[in-house]
Amino acid sequence: MAISLQDGETEIDTWTLFYVPANGGKFNGKLTVTNKRLLYDAKFDASLIGVLGHRAADGYLVISKDDISSVEVKKSFFSKKAIVTLTDGSQHVFDYGAMNIDKCAEAIQAR
Repeated sequence: MAISLQDGETEIDTWTLFYVPANGGKFNGKLTVTNKRLLYDAKFDASLIGVLGHRAADGYLVISKDDISSVEVKKSFFSKKAIVTLTDGSQHVFDYGAMNIDKCAEAIQAR
């Protein structure tokens, strides 16, 4: 996905990680965080059905930082997650596997 930045928008960083949407599923792709938005470009369906069927995913998600009410970090040995809760109560999970998610979570919270 070619990212078109809005006026006054600057890119903070990018990460390749899993995204677990509020309505279920699991996708592998690239998260770009700017000072105004989160942009996720899904590349592969990482759910069991997607892996067994070798399915590619083609889509992207845009979340405005104005819609984020909280960001919570949860860590276990093999899973480091940033859980983004929106003002509508929905939760979006970005999972970096065993890698440290702290910088990603900080970027999500930065304005």
